[in-house]
Amino acid sequence: MDLSGKSIAVLGAGGSGLAAASLALHCGASVAAFDSGDPEKLLPAVEKFGAKGVTLICGEAALAPGEAFDFAVISPGIDAGTPIGKAFAAAANELIGEIEFANRLSDVPVVAITGTNGKTTTTSLIDHMLRGAGLKSVAAGNIGKAYSEIVLEAAPLDWVVLEVSSFQLETVVNFAPRVAVWMNFAPDHMDRYKTLGDYRAAKLRLFERVNDTTLVVSKFEEGFEFPLQSTFSAFATGADLGFEDGKIVDRASGRTFDFHSGNLHGKHNAENVMVALAVADHLGLSWDLVTESIQEFKAPSHRCEKVGMIDGVTFINDSKSTNLHSLESALAGEEKPVILIVGGKEKGLDFSSLTELVSARVREAVCIGEIADKISNDWSAVTTCTTVSDVDEAVGKALALAESGEVVLFSPGTSSFDMFRGYEERGNVFRKAVADRMNA
Repeated sequence: MDLSGKSIAVLGAGGSGLAAASLALHCGASVAAFDSGDPEKLLPAVEKFGAKGVTLICGEAALAPGEAFDFAVISPGIDAGTPIGKAFAAAANELIGEIEFANRLSDVPVVAITGTNGKTTTTSLIDHMLRGAGLKSVAAGNIGKAYSEIVLEAAPLDWVVLEVSSFQLETVVNFAPRVAVWMNFAPDHMDRYKTLGDYRAAKLRLFERVNDTTLVVSKFEEGFEFPLQSTFSAFATGADLGFEDGKIVDRASGRTFDFHSGNLHGKHNAENVMVALAVADHLGLSWDLVTESIQEFKAPSHRCEKVGMIDGVTFINDSKSTNLHSLESALAGEEKPVILIVGGKEKGLDFSSLTELVSARVREAVCIGEIADKISNDWSAVTTCTTVSDVDEAVGKALALAESGEVVLFSPGTSSFDMFRGYEERGNVFRKAVADRMNA
């Protein structure tokens, strides 16, 4: 795509907006940026854009484009249906997202991963695996650097591995990755979408341009079928890649991969490894070649990461668990009895929907946060529940309850904002509480 002499409007003052503006300038376009947020709060962003030679128009003024543009590039945090999105859809010849924009300016093949949960770990794992096999790869998109920043850097690459959210996929037009991954689907982001069907449809846009040369790697799901497809599941028996006795099994060839020999934990992480192995097969990389890099890979912080062991009890930090599906995945993935630390902000989630799984997996639950009493009431018929005041007390209580060989799983199942500034802070407090007791 030739941008020389083109006029580009960039919507959104965040990282992806700044990256898109920088890339457009580099390609010879004239660029203006717009964000309808509070002008005073956006002053630091005004300075950042100004340093690139781009004027950032803020507040109400951002809703009046004042001129026509060849393209408007909208950041994923902005719904195209909001006033600023509508204004620029009318003022520009085309309104596209940052993923679409960057992809039009790159010829590096892409592995794109979407799903409700597991995207970040799988994206990071595949990138790590490719680099371990001697390929030049980078992870970007919804994690790390914006895609536009990667394209702007113009480093020699064999692959870009993108985590793509539903927000990013809403505004793709021609984006067609070489490998498209469907991790899973569960209710989320209902503050953005009118219906669950709308949320699913946004994610499915990743597969609209799939052809018989595109590898689709997908969680085993009836009716989800493509010409070149590899399915996986650590729970269902009909998938191409399955999980048996701690090993990932390729049911067609009989090959196995020893999952427990690595650093990842839980059956849901076994599924992440299955995706990586399916990608390796497609790229002609033998399992022997990628085994070492997969085994040495560690989960990103706060995503079912092993943080310690005390007297035979394993402590798992899954503070990133901010919805019921992520809690369900973490619990279903455990192969040993669990002492579960759960709870946080009250945001209307129905924890009673997990009672059957809790009955099967959770020996005792330690409940925290605004929703602690509600969880205790919902689950008291299926497991013993204790309510405590904070994470440190929860760790102490869980350690006292746990027996050697069991797992203390910190998977809150809801957001952290009743007690913390975010899941990262919450997870760090859990880590410290465990470390304090390891060093006692």
